[in-house]
Amino acid sequence: MDVGITRVSSKGQVVIPLSMRNTLSVGEELLIIRDGDRYILKPLDELEPALREDILFAEKTEKAFAEYRKGSFTRKEKDAFCEELASW
Repeated sequence: MDVGITRVSSKGQVVIPLSMRNTLSVGEELLIIRDGDRYILKPLDELEPALREDILFAEKTEKAFAEYRKGSFTRKEKDAFCEELASW
């Protein structure tokens, strides 16, 4: 097991120590899970395809709900809405 120490920047960014990121590619997506006081990072590509799709859909749903709460959510015709969903 590797252990490293890092800090959260004012922008919420976290640097993964070089010794731990040598198997990651630039731009690779990571799933982050908070379990109580633990944070777990896992490459998204390593997840089962169905679980990966569910997580991505949940993330998009959360973003859409946040837009709705801010009042910036817009109504769309059914076809436009479906087209946008398909592009995700």
